[in-house]
Amino acid sequence: MYDFNYTKPSSVADAVKLLAADPDAKTISGGQTLLPALKHRLNKPTTVVDLTGIAEMKGVKREGNTIVIGALTKHVEVANSAEVKAAIPALAQMASNIGDTQVRNRGTLGGSVANNDPAADYPAAVLGLGATVVTSKREIPADEFFLGMFTTALEPDELLVAIKFPIPEKAGYAKMRNPASRYVMAGAFVSKGPQGIRVAINGAGPCVFRQAEMEAALASSWSPEAVAGIKQDADGLNGDIHGSAEYRAHLVSVMAKRAVAAAG
Repeated sequence: MYDFNYTKPSSVADAVKLLAADPDAKTISGGQTLLPALKHRLNKPTTVVDLTGIAEMKGVKREGNTIVIGALTKHVEVANSAEVKAAIPALAQMASNIGDTQVRNRGTLGGSVANNDPAADYPAAVLGLGATVVTSKREIPADEFFLGMFTTALEPDELLVAIKFPIPEKAGYAKMRNPASRYVMAGAFVSKGPQGIRVAINGAGPCVFRQAEMEAALASSWSPEAVAGIKQDADGLNGDIHGSAEYRAHLVSVMAKRAVAAAG
Protein backbone atom coordinates (compact mmCIF):
# COMPACT_ATOMS: atom_id res chain seq x y z
CA MET A 1 0.00 0.00 0.00
CA TYR A 2 0.94 3.64 -0.33
CA ASP A 3 1.57 5.49 2.94
CA PHE A 4 -1.43 7.22 4.52
CA ASN A 5 -2.46 8.76 7.81
CA TYR A 6 -4.94 6.87 9.97
CA THR A 7 -7.54 8.32 12.30
CA LYS A 8 -10.49 6.90 14.23
CA PRO A 9 -13.13 9.47 15.20
CA SER A 10 -15.76 8.67 17.82
CA SER A 11 -18.64 10.73 16.41
CA VAL A 12 -20.27 11.54 13.09
CA ALA A 13 -19.49 15.22 13.59
CA ASP A 14 -15.77 14.53 14.04
CA ALA A 15 -15.68 12.26 11.00
CA VAL A 16 -17.37 14.89 8.83
CA LYS A 17 -14.86 17.51 9.97
CA LEU A 18 -11.98 15.26 8.95
CA LEU A 19 -13.48 14.64 5.53
CA ALA A 20 -14.19 18.32 4.97
CA ALA A 21 -10.62 19.24 5.87
CA ASP A 22 -9.02 16.67 3.56
CA PRO A 23 -10.61 16.09 0.12
CA ASP A 24 -8.32 13.09 -0.46
CA ALA A 25 -9.38 11.27 2.71
CA LYS A 26 -11.29 7.99 2.46
CA THR A 27 -13.61 6.36 4.98
CA ILE A 28 -13.41 2.71 5.97
CA SER A 29 -15.82 0.49 7.89
CA GLY A 30 -15.73 -3.21 7.04
CA GLY A 31 -12.98 -2.65 4.49
CA GLN A 32 -14.37 -5.13 1.95
CA THR A 33 -13.91 -2.65 -0.90
CA LEU A 34 -11.26 -0.16 0.20
CA LEU A 35 -8.66 -2.60 1.55
CA PRO A 36 -8.30 -4.61 -1.69
CA ALA A 37 -8.03 -1.32 -3.61
CA LEU A 38 -5.29 -0.11 -1.26
CA LYS A 39 -3.40 -3.40 -1.50
CA HIS A 40 -3.39 -3.21 -5.30
CA ARG A 41 -2.41 0.46 -5.21
CA LEU A 42 -5.60 1.42 -7.02
CA ASN A 43 -6.36 4.07 -4.43
CA LYS A 44 -4.06 6.57 -2.75
CA PRO A 45 -5.82 8.38 0.10
CA THR A 46 -3.91 10.86 2.23
CA THR A 47 -5.93 9.78 5.27
CA VAL A 48 -8.02 6.72 6.08
CA VAL A 49 -10.88 7.62 8.42
CA ASP A 50 -11.93 4.55 10.41
CA LEU A 51 -15.64 4.82 11.22
CA THR A 52 -15.89 1.72 13.38
CA GLY A 53 -15.64 3.68 16.64
CA ILE A 54 -18.85 5.64 16.00
CA ALA A 55 -21.52 4.00 18.15
CA GLU A 56 -24.36 6.14 16.78
CA MET A 57 -23.95 4.48 13.35
CA LYS A 58 -24.52 0.95 14.65
CA GLY A 59 -27.55 -1.19 15.45
CA VAL A 60 -31.08 -2.08 14.39
CA LYS A 61 -34.30 -0.65 15.79
CA ARG A 62 -37.96 -0.43 14.92
CA GLU A 63 -39.62 2.98 14.83
CA GLY A 64 -43.33 2.59 14.14
CA ASN A 65 -43.71 1.03 10.69
CA THR A 66 -40.03 1.48 9.85
CA ILE A 67 -36.88 -0.53 10.48
CA VAL A 68 -33.87 1.74 11.01
CA ILE A 69 -30.46 0.15 10.47
CA GLY A 70 -27.22 1.95 11.24
CA ALA A 71 -24.67 2.18 8.44
CA LEU A 72 -22.01 0.31 10.43
CA THR A 73 -24.27 -2.68 11.09
CA LYS A 74 -22.64 -5.80 9.72
CA HIS A 75 -24.32 -8.20 7.31
CA VAL A 76 -24.38 -10.96 9.92
CA GLU A 77 -26.09 -8.62 12.38
CA VAL A 78 -28.81 -7.78 9.85
CA ALA A 79 -29.25 -11.47 9.07
CA ASN A 80 -29.58 -12.41 12.76
CA SER A 81 -31.66 -9.41 13.90
CA ALA A 82 -34.97 -10.42 15.48
CA GLU A 83 -36.47 -7.06 14.42
CA VAL A 84 -35.50 -7.55 10.78
CA LYS A 85 -36.59 -11.19 10.70
CA ALA A 86 -40.01 -10.28 12.09
CA ALA A 87 -40.64 -7.18 9.98
CA ILE A 88 -38.76 -7.72 6.70
CA PRO A 89 -37.70 -11.38 6.47
CA ALA A 90 -36.59 -10.90 2.85
CA LEU A 91 -33.96 -8.41 4.03
CA ALA A 92 -32.65 -10.82 6.66
CA GLN A 93 -32.55 -13.59 4.05
CA MET A 94 -30.63 -11.32 1.67
CA ALA A 95 -28.06 -10.47 4.32
CA SER A 96 -27.56 -14.13 5.22
CA ASN A 97 -26.49 -14.91 1.65
CA ILE A 98 -24.09 -12.04 0.97
CA GLY A 99 -20.59 -13.25 0.03
CA ASP A 100 -19.24 -15.81 2.49
CA THR A 101 -18.91 -16.09 6.27
CA GLN A 102 -15.85 -13.84 6.40
CA VAL A 103 -17.49 -11.12 4.31
CA ARG A 104 -20.69 -11.23 6.35
CA ASN A 105 -18.73 -10.78 9.57
CA ARG A 106 -16.78 -7.76 8.26
CA GLY A 107 -18.90 -6.02 5.61
CA THR A 108 -21.42 -3.33 6.55
CA LEU A 109 -24.76 -2.19 5.21
CA GLY A 110 -23.61 1.41 4.75
CA GLY A 111 -20.39 0.47 3.00
CA SER A 112 -22.26 -1.64 0.46
CA VAL A 113 -24.89 1.01 -0.28
CA ALA A 114 -22.44 3.92 -0.43
CA ASN A 115 -20.11 2.00 -2.77
CA ASN A 116 -23.02 1.11 -5.10
CA ASP A 117 -21.31 -1.77 -6.83
CA PRO A 118 -23.63 -2.97 -9.63
CA ALA A 119 -23.32 -6.51 -8.30
CA ALA A 120 -24.02 -5.66 -4.63
CA ASP A 121 -27.13 -6.96 -2.87
CA TYR A 122 -28.24 -4.16 -0.55
CA PRO A 123 -28.91 -1.49 -3.22
CA ALA A 124 -31.70 -3.75 -4.53
CA ALA A 125 -33.30 -3.85 -1.08
CA VAL A 126 -32.98 -0.09 -0.59
CA LEU A 127 -34.56 0.66 -3.97
CA GLY A 128 -36.96 -2.27 -3.88
CA LEU A 129 -38.43 -1.23 -0.52
CA GLY A 130 -38.43 2.50 -1.24
CA ALA A 131 -36.12 3.13 1.70
CA THR A 132 -34.69 6.47 2.82
CA VAL A 133 -30.96 7.02 3.14
CA VAL A 134 -30.08 9.12 6.20
CA THR A 135 -26.83 11.06 5.96
CA SER A 136 -24.94 13.52 8.11
CA LYS A 137 -26.71 16.32 6.21
CA ARG A 138 -30.10 15.16 4.99
CA GLU A 139 -32.46 12.33 4.07
CA ILE A 140 -32.39 11.02 0.49
CA PRO A 141 -35.17 8.89 -1.07
CA ALA A 142 -33.90 5.68 -2.65
CA ASP A 143 -35.11 6.78 -6.09
CA GLU A 144 -32.76 9.77 -5.91
CA PHE A 145 -29.75 8.08 -4.32
CA PHE A 146 -28.34 5.65 -6.89
CA LEU A 147 -27.00 7.64 -9.85
CA GLY A 148 -24.77 5.23 -11.78
CA MET A 149 -21.98 2.67 -11.54
CA PHE A 150 -20.20 3.25 -8.20
CA THR A 151 -21.93 6.66 -8.07
CA THR A 152 -24.45 7.96 -5.54
CA ALA A 153 -25.91 11.29 -4.43
CA LEU A 154 -23.47 11.44 -1.49
CA GLU A 155 -21.24 14.51 -1.41
CA PRO A 156 -17.50 14.21 -0.60
CA ASP A 157 -17.89 15.33 3.03
CA GLU A 158 -21.22 13.55 3.60
CA LEU A 159 -21.55 10.33 5.57
CA LEU A 160 -24.22 7.67 5.17
CA VAL A 161 -25.42 7.29 8.77
CA ALA A 162 -28.44 4.97 8.59
CA ILE A 163 -31.16 3.61 6.32
CA LYS A 164 -34.88 3.68 7.07
CA PHE A 165 -36.76 0.72 5.56
CA PRO A 166 -40.58 0.93 5.39
CA ILE A 167 -42.09 -2.36 6.55
CA PRO A 168 -43.82 -3.96 3.53
CA GLU A 169 -46.82 -6.22 3.32
CA LYS A 170 -44.79 -8.62 1.22
CA ALA A 171 -41.22 -8.74 -0.04
CA GLY A 172 -38.93 -11.24 -1.71
CA TYR A 173 -35.45 -11.45 -3.17
CA ALA A 174 -33.80 -13.86 -5.58
CA LYS A 175 -30.42 -13.75 -7.30
CA MET A 176 -28.12 -15.68 -9.59
CA ARG A 177 -24.58 -15.28 -8.35
CA ASN A 178 -21.25 -16.00 -9.92
CA PRO A 179 -20.15 -19.32 -8.38
CA ALA A 180 -16.55 -18.11 -7.97
CA SER A 181 -16.85 -14.52 -6.76
CA ARG A 182 -20.41 -14.83 -5.37
CA TYR A 183 -21.23 -11.41 -6.78
CA VAL A 184 -24.72 -11.03 -8.24
CA MET A 185 -25.05 -11.61 -11.98
CA ALA A 186 -28.71 -10.67 -11.85
CA GLY A 187 -31.12 -10.28 -8.96
CA ALA A 188 -34.59 -8.98 -8.22
CA PHE A 189 -36.08 -7.52 -5.05
CA VAL A 190 -39.86 -7.16 -5.10
CA SER A 191 -42.17 -5.60 -2.54
CA LYS A 192 -45.76 -4.60 -1.95
CA GLY A 193 -46.54 -2.11 0.78
CA PRO A 194 -46.70 1.55 1.79
CA GLN A 195 -44.33 2.53 -1.02
CA GLY A 196 -46.51 0.79 -3.62
CA ILE A 197 -45.36 -2.15 -5.71
CA ARG A 198 -41.67 -2.04 -6.51
CA VAL A 199 -39.31 -4.25 -8.49
CA ALA A 200 -35.59 -3.45 -8.21
CA ILE A 201 -33.02 -5.19 -10.41
CA ASN A 202 -29.36 -5.51 -9.44
CA GLY A 203 -26.35 -7.16 -11.05
CA ALA A 204 -27.71 -6.98 -14.59
CA GLY A 205 -27.00 -3.32 -15.33
CA PRO A 206 -24.36 -0.71 -14.47
CA CYS A 207 -26.59 0.46 -11.61
CA VAL A 208 -29.55 -0.91 -9.70
CA PHE A 209 -32.82 0.05 -11.43
CA ARG A 210 -36.58 -0.34 -11.19
CA GLN A 211 -38.45 -2.53 -13.68
CA ALA A 212 -41.60 -0.51 -14.39
CA GLU A 213 -43.25 -3.07 -16.67
CA MET A 214 -43.04 -5.74 -14.01
CA GLU A 215 -44.35 -3.33 -11.37
CA ALA A 216 -47.41 -2.62 -13.52
CA ALA A 217 -48.00 -6.34 -14.10
CA LEU A 218 -47.80 -7.10 -10.39
CA ALA A 219 -50.22 -4.27 -9.65
CA SER A 220 -52.78 -6.11 -11.77
CA SER A 221 -51.92 -9.57 -10.48
CA TRP A 222 -49.48 -10.32 -7.70
CA SER A 223 -48.20 -13.67 -8.91
CA PRO A 224 -45.02 -15.19 -10.34
CA GLU A 225 -46.86 -15.73 -13.63
CA ALA A 226 -47.46 -11.99 -13.97
CA VAL A 227 -43.75 -11.29 -14.46
CA ALA A 228 -42.65 -14.58 -16.02
CA GLY A 229 -43.47 -13.49 -19.55
CA ILE A 230 -41.99 -9.99 -19.34
CA LYS A 231 -38.69 -9.75 -21.17
CA GLN A 232 -36.01 -7.31 -20.03
CA ASP A 233 -34.39 -5.28 -22.81
CA ALA A 234 -30.71 -6.24 -23.06
CA ASP A 235 -29.62 -2.82 -24.32
CA GLY A 236 -27.31 -1.17 -21.80
CA LEU A 237 -26.98 -4.22 -19.57
CA ASN A 238 -23.64 -5.60 -18.40
CA GLY A 239 -21.82 -8.15 -20.52
CA ASP A 240 -18.55 -9.87 -19.62
CA ILE A 241 -16.78 -13.24 -19.59
CA HIS A 242 -19.27 -14.50 -17.02
CA GLY A 243 -22.41 -13.71 -18.98
CA SER A 244 -23.63 -11.66 -21.92
CA ALA A 245 -26.12 -8.81 -21.71
CA GLU A 246 -28.71 -11.10 -23.31
CA TYR A 247 -28.08 -13.78 -20.69
CA ARG A 248 -28.48 -11.26 -17.88
CA ALA A 249 -31.68 -9.95 -19.47
CA HIS A 250 -33.08 -13.48 -19.39
CA LEU A 251 -32.01 -13.87 -15.76
CA VAL A 252 -33.94 -10.72 -14.80
CA SER A 253 -37.24 -12.41 -15.71
CA VAL A 254 -36.28 -15.65 -13.99
CA MET A 255 -35.15 -13.94 -10.78
CA ALA A 256 -38.19 -11.65 -10.67
CA LYS A 257 -40.47 -14.69 -10.91
CA ARG A 258 -38.57 -16.41 -8.09
CA ALA A 259 -38.62 -13.27 -5.95
CA VAL A 260 -42.40 -12.94 -6.23
CA ALA A 261 -42.78 -16.62 -5.35
CA ALA A 262 -40.54 -16.12 -2.31
CA ALA A 263 -42.62 -13.12 -1.21
CA GLY A 264 -45.78 -15.21 -1.24
